[in-house]
Amino acid sequence: MLSMPELIKEIERCRKCRLHQNRTNTVPGEGDPQAKLMFIGEAPGADEDRLGRPFVGKAGQLLDRALNALDFYRDMNFYICNICKCRPENNRTPMEDEAEACLPYLRNQVAVVKPRIIVCLGATATKYVIDREARITQIRGQWFEKKGYHILATFHPAALLRDESKKRIFWQDLQNVKKKYDALIGIPK
Repeated sequence: MLSMPELIKEIERCRKCRLHQNRTNTVPGEGDPQAKLMFIGEAPGADEDRLGRPFVGKAGQLLDRALNALDFYRDMNFYICNICKCRPENNRTPMEDEAEACLPYLRNQVAVVKPRIIVCLGATATKYVIDREARITQIRGQWFEKKGYHILATFHPAALLRDESKKRIFWQDLQNVKKKYDALIGIPK
């Protein structure tokens, strides 16, 4: 297992799949490296690729506002990353081989951070973290326990920008995460 600084350097050098060919920056992840709460999304978008930071576009800003309302902050009590560490062109869903190439990095991140709670944001994260056959519309909002982690799937914040009717459900899911966090870890600092 690599330390987080070693892992970030490894990701920056990565050439395991075609996604490295068009990237501006890799997007390893950010937040509290000892957080008990981890959010995992699909892959970086254009803003993320440009800045080298996850969830900084409109969807990420929406997510941050919702999490801040629950007293969760990137620099204090959660870590956020994606399945793929490079942007797929035109923000398409990562192909199986691209996701597979990045999964060892994600596993290393989980091993370093050691979260108690993992939230899968969207279908791709749900597929690769919970179950390859899982469908977000069928399992979102449900808790799973896997290898000692409490895992919940919810909509990707980008889906809320396309369909505002999902916002209420997403907010309920985040409130459920806060309840689990408070029960397992305690009130956020």
